Amino acid sequence: MSEQHINYQRVAKAIRYLAERQLAQPSLAELANYVGLSEYHLQRVFAEWAGISPKQFLQFLTKERAKQQLRSNSVQGAALDSGLSGSSRLHDLMIKAECMTPGEYRRLGAGLQITYGVQPSLFGCCLIAQTGRGVCKVAFFDQASDEPAVVQELQKEWPAAELLRDQEAVGSVFTRIFSGATASTAPLRVLLKGSEFQLKVWEALLAIPEGEVCSYQQLAGAMGVASSVRSVASAIARNHIAYLIPCHRVIRSTGEFSQYRWGAERKQAILVHEAARAAKPAC
Repeated sequence: MSEQHINYQRVAKAIRYLAERQLAQPSLAELANYVGLSEYHLQRVFAEWAGISPKQFLQFLTKERAKQQLRSNSVQGAALDSGLSGSSRLHDLMIKAECMTPGEYRRLGAGLQITYGVQPSLFGCCLIAQTGRGVCKVAFFDQASDEPAVVQELQKEWPAAELLRDQEAVGSVFTRIFSGATASTAPLRVLLKGSEFQLKVWEALLAIPEGEVCSYQQLAGAMGVASSVRSVASAIARNHIAYLIPCHRVIRSTGEFSQYRWGAERKQAILVHEAARAAKPAC
């Protein structure tokens, strides 16, 4: 058997493994272990045979899955039209949005105390800030040295508010956000501050179930503002509450993941994590 054919069998085995386990986003080390090669050797053989790296092939599979979801129009049919009652998962059921009044909005947080803290998460460092009325910010960042800039961003969003670091208080909220919840758990409140249109867009995002994606056009159409796609996209970009207000579930109609306030790679990681979790049977 020729070396070329042996390499073909190795690559075919790797492709099958990636296709079958794409939701879990296996690492190069896991793939190499399965195929029986070193990571370096597998990377070289795969690139020579397929013309792309294993990571690029996995990204292609993920993109194609997103395109298939958009072609099936499952978001409008199964998610946006059904509201939040179809699942016990955190983002579909366990979020209750509360909006600031115009007067509160103008006061920029005057008289408001905001507690915040930072916790390590699956998606990097995570800053969570909350008021007595609910979570007002969730933000991801990569290194501890980035924390001051994120805290400064929080202060700019609420310039007249008093900021207080409280790791213990925020830790309990962090656990609720990332450990999931059941229907018996009291809803987790979020406090939204924005224009009337922005609030409508952010609330519409809550109707996209975990494990699903939606295009900007689909979201605008479901809201009854099909001609305002750019305005919808702008409102999504101004979301201050990552993960809980799932702006990461909106992608381009081509299936591309596009930009994300907290990093395009992080957006893909969150979507893959949610897709894998949503695929598991409910206990």
